[in-house]
Amino acid sequence: MREPLRVLIADDELLARKRLSRLLAALPDVSVSGEAVDGDSVLAAVRAGGVDVVLLDIHMPGLSGLDAMALLPEGGPHVIFCTAHAEHAVNAFEHGAVDYVLKPVEAARLQKALERARARLPARVKAPGVTAPTAAAAEKPALTRLPIPTRQGLVLVSPDAISHASLEDELVTVFTAQGDYLTDFTLNELADKLPPEHFHRVHRRALLNLSHVTRLEPLETGGYLARTARGHSVEVSRQSARELRRMLGLRKGAEDEG
Repeated sequence: MREPLRVLIADDELLARKRLSRLLAALPDVSVSGEAVDGDSVLAAVRAGGVDVVLLDIHMPGLSGLDAMALLPEGGPHVIFCTAHAEHAVNAFEHGAVDYVLKPVEAARLQKALERARARLPARVKAPGVTAPTAAAAEKPALTRLPIPTRQGLVLVSPDAISHASLEDELVTVFTAQGDYLTDFTLNELADKLPPEHFHRVHRRALLNLSHVTRLEPLETGGYLARTARGHSVEVSRQSARELRRMLGLRKGAEDEG
């Protein structure tokens, strides 16, 4: 018996989700791993693990299906689009979709698409007696693109291109090599999404990517003024300065004593 294909249903319409769930229940070696109603919940479900295939709608609130697919981690689940909009098929396949199924979805067509997805999956190795997720499966996949909504559309930014983010007047600005963008993300949310080996909360109002820092200027407070390659300055608090010195292997300052 084959391992069950773990399928996430992603559609903002309840009737569409119910139809897909009913069709999947009738197929052998297939299990529904969950349901999502928008792009953000798709990404959250994928981060949680246990998803081999996403049945993804094109038009959803917030992130579109194509936007959500672009944010899936490398090695993540395969995507089958289930939509009423035929005009996006070429774009979907260019993004790497396994198949593109038009609504109303028929059982035979869905099964064919799922078999295509299964054929692309590596074999899952299951240790005897192990039921809990392994550490690798539970590990949060690296974010490849950060979605930032703007008036011109959704900007997908590589974390490597972000130098820092700062909070001013209750609004967070993300500073990148391509430009600066206001975002609804809080600094805490950004810190959770971005790679912790590069991004550090250096102040209650700032998140800093150390890869973009060219100079640290000491302040009388015991902190630093971090200078980025683009010429921006970011204040580093006294406590964060201590952590940076330990991280960088620098000699302790007088303020580190006690």
